[in-house]
Amino acid sequence: MLSPQRFPVLLTLLLTFLCTCVCAQNTLTLTIQNQEDNQPLPAVEIFAEETGQVYTTDRKGIATISSQSPVLTLTILGTGFSSRQESIDFSQPVQAVTIRLVPLQLDLDAVTVLAEGKKKASLSRLRAVEGTAIYAGKKTEVVRLDALTVNLASNQARQIYAEVSGLNIYESDDAGLQLSIGGRGLDPNRSASFNTRQNGYDISADVLGYPESYYTPPAEALSEVQVIRGAASLQYGTQFGGLVNFVFRKPNPRKKIELISRQTIGSNGLFTSFNSLSGTVGKLGYYGYFNYKRGDGFRPNSGFDSRNAYLHLDYELAENSKISFEYTYLDYLAQQAGGLTDAQFYADPLQSNRTRNWFEVDWELYNLRWDHKLNDRTNLSISAFALDAARRAVGFRTNRVSQIDDLSAPRDLIVGEFNNWGAEARILHRYKLGKRSAVFLLGAKYYQADNSALQGPGTNGSDADFMLATNEFPEYPNQSAFTFPNRNVALFGEHILYLTDKLSITPGARYEYINTQSEGSFRRIDFDLAGNPIRDTEFTDDRDFARNKVLLGLGLSYLPSERLEFFANVSQNYRSVTFNDIRTVNPSFQVDPNIRDESGFTADAGIRGSISRFSYTANVFGLRYNGRLGEVLTPEVQIDATGTEQPTGRIIRLRSNIGDAFIYGLETLIDYNLLNTKNEDGTPYTLTFFANTSLTRSEYLSSDIAGVAGNEVEFIPVLNLKTGLRFGYGNLLGSLQYAYLSEQYTDASNAPQDQDDNQSGIVGEIPAYGVMDLSLSYRWRKFSFEGGVSNLLDEAYFTRRATGYPGPGIIPSAPRTFYVTVGVML
Repeated sequence: MLSPQRFPVLLTLLLTFLCTCVCAQNTLTLTIQNQEDNQPLPAVEIFAEETGQVYTTDRKGIATISSQSPVLTLTILGTGFSSRQESIDFSQPVQAVTIRLVPLQLDLDAVTVLAEGKKKASLSRLRAVEGTAIYAGKKTEVVRLDALTVNLASNQARQIYAEVSGLNIYESDDAGLQLSIGGRGLDPNRSASFNTRQNGYDISADVLGYPESYYTPPAEALSEVQVIRGAASLQYGTQFGGLVNFVFRKPNPRKKIELISRQTIGSNGLFTSFNSLSGTVGKLGYYGYFNYKRGDGFRPNSGFDSRNAYLHLDYELAENSKISFEYTYLDYLAQQAGGLTDAQFYADPLQSNRTRNWFEVDWELYNLRWDHKLNDRTNLSISAFALDAARRAVGFRTNRVSQIDDLSAPRDLIVGEFNNWGAEARILHRYKLGKRSAVFLLGAKYYQADNSALQGPGTNGSDADFMLATNEFPEYPNQSAFTFPNRNVALFGEHILYLTDKLSITPGARYEYINTQSEGSFRRIDFDLAGNPIRDTEFTDDRDFARNKVLLGLGLSYLPSERLEFFANVSQNYRSVTFNDIRTVNPSFQVDPNIRDESGFTADAGIRGSISRFSYTANVFGLRYNGRLGEVLTPEVQIDATGTEQPTGRIIRLRSNIGDAFIYGLETLIDYNLLNTKNEDGTPYTLTFFANTSLTRSEYLSSDIAGVAGNEVEFIPVLNLKTGLRFGYGNLLGSLQYAYLSEQYTDASNAPQDQDDNQSGIVGEIPAYGVMDLSLSYRWRKFSFEGGVSNLLDEAYFTRRATGYPGPGIIPSAPRTFYVTVGVML
C-alpha cells in the first residue's frame, strides 16, 4: 500500500519531473456579427477543436480566446445562423478578428441542430481562469445539460453525473427532490461533504455548522454543473469534497421574451411541470421559472408535493459594469415510508410499515451581485447572499426497524430553522512578471448564521402536523432547544505563475476564523429496564468554540500541446464538527461528547487530452484524514433502577472521530466518438461510447477504538463504473447507460450484511448493484418529445442504510419506472 507519509513526497517529485519549457500563449479577441446588419451576436458558441474548449460571446458579441498552438480550428455555432468553421492564425501575441454569420432562411428542425451541434461535449473542464476564479492545475468537471439525453424532469443524478468520476449517490426517491452525492469515501448524505453553490453563492443550511443541502435546483433550469475536487478548498471553503456549483441558464440575449414549457408524466403518479420565461429588453435581462412536482412515490406512504420558483434580473450599469439579483423559493412536503430490515427488504423491497412519518422544507435564497471590469486586465466581483429556511420532520423512528408503530404514542419532532447571510468579494488581475504572464486572485468572505434546532414530542396523529405536543406527553425523553450563532471570516488567494510558456504553478492559501457556538438546554430522562422513568434532569449546554485555520495548496499545469495536459495539485482540508449533529437525539446512534474537527489533505495528479475522436482523463488521488468522523457499532447500555449501566443486548452506532484514515485510487474517463457522419440524403448520425471508472482503496491507519485499525473506510466501493452509449440519427437522440458499484461498508466496524436480520436494518454493508437506464428524445421544429425507462432491468437494490430520517433502516431505491415529456419553445 502507498504510505500516506510518502504521498506528498511522490507528488512533489512528480511536479518537479513535469517542469519543462517551450512556446508562447497568444490571445485572440473574436467578434461575431450578423452579416445582414453588422450587429453583434451574443451567446454564440465557439468550439476549439484542438483543445475541446467551448467559448461564448458576451452581449457585445466578443469572446477572448487564448492558445499556444500556431493555428486553432474554430467551429462557430449561433442559433438561427449557419454554422461556420475557421482556422485562425495565432502567430501574433495579440490580435482581433471579426466574423459575420449568415442568418438561416428556413425554420429548421432538429436535423440541423444535431448536425451543427455534434461537437458539443457532455463533459468538459473549466479554463485556467474563469471570471474572478482560478482553476489552473485542478481537477475540474463540467456537466453540460444541453448535451445530455437523460431524465432531466426527475433530476436523475445517476444519469446526469454519469461521467463525473467516482461519485457515490444516494437514491432515495424517484423525483430528485434532494441531491445526495459523495465521492472518494465521503458521506453522500445531502452532499454535506461538498461546498454546494448556485451561480457561485452558498445554498446549504449552514456552510460550517450544518452543511447539508435540502434544496437542489431542477436540472431543466441548468446550463451546467461544475464539480471541482478537494483543491477547491482554497477558494470556496474547507470541505474535503470540493465544490459543486449549479449554473443556471442565462437570459436570452436575442429575444425580448422566450417561453419554454415542459410537462412530464411518469410511473407512480409522477407529474412535473417546468415553465420558464427569458429575454433581454434594452440593458435589462431576465430569466425565471416555476417548477411543480407531485407523485405517489414507488412505495406506500411516500407521496410528495413540491413547488420551486426562481427569478434572475441583471442590468448593465455601464459598458464594463453589471448588477444582478436572484431570488429562489422552494417548499415541499413528503411522506416518508421509513426504512426496512434486511429480511423485510428481501421479502418485499417496496413495503412500508410507517404511516405517520412526514418531512417538510421551506427554502428562500437571495443574492445581489456586482461584476465590474476595472480595465482589460482586472475584474472585480462582489456578492451578497442570504438564506431564510426551515426543515421539519415528524415521525416514528427506532433502531428496532421492524417494530410496529404504536399509533397512540407521540412521534419524534425535529425542527431546524436556518437564517444566515454573507458577502464575498474577489479581484482578479492579469499582469507581466518579467517576460511572463501572471494572474493573481484575492478574495474575502464574511459569513454569519443564527440557526436554531428544536426537538420534542410531536402529536400522535397521522397527518403532517409539525407542532410540539409537550403538554400531552411531558415525559417524552428526546427534548432539546438550541440556537447556533456561528461566525466565519475567510481570506484567500491564488496566483498563477508561468515558469515557461507551457508550464505554470498555482500556489494558494486560505485563512479561516471560525467561531461555532451553541446556546440552549436538553432534557434527559433515564428509564429502567421495565420502561419506568427513574431520573429526569435538564442540562444547560452552552459552548463557544473559536479557532483559526490556515490552509495551503499548490497546483501545477503542463501543456506540451493543445491536445495534452498534465496536472497535479495538493491542498489541505478541514471540516468542523456540527453542533446540530451533536445535540439531536437519535435512538439509532449516539454521539461521542468529545467529538472534534477533521483535518487532512487531498491530492491529485493526472493527464487529460484527446486524439482524433478519442478523449481521455486519468488521474491518481489521495486523501488523508486526521480524526475522520464516522460511525462504529457498539453495544447499547441503559440505566437500571440502581443507577447502574446494563447492556440491553442491542447494537447501536456510535458517531465519533473513528481514527486516522488514508484513501487512494485511480480515476479514468474515456470518450470515443465511434460515428460522426451523414448518410446519402444528408441526415447526420452519431454514436459515442464512454466509460467512467474509479478504483478506490482505503484503510484506517490508527484508531483508539478496538477493532477499527486496518479496516476499510465506509462508503467506498472498490469499483465504481459508469458506462454507456449516446447515439443520434436525424431528429432522434438517445442514451443507454449502465452503472455498477461493488459492495461497500456503512460503518468503520466493517460489519457484513445479514440477510436474515429482522430487527435493525442499520447494520451491515450495501451489496453490489448494477442499474441500466434508457432515454430517448425527438425534436420537431419548436417541439420536443422525450421518454425513457429508469432501472431498465428492474434491479432490486438499495444505496443507503439510514440512521435517522427517512429511516432508520434500509431505504430501497426505485424499481423500473417510465416517463414521457412534451416540451415547447416559443
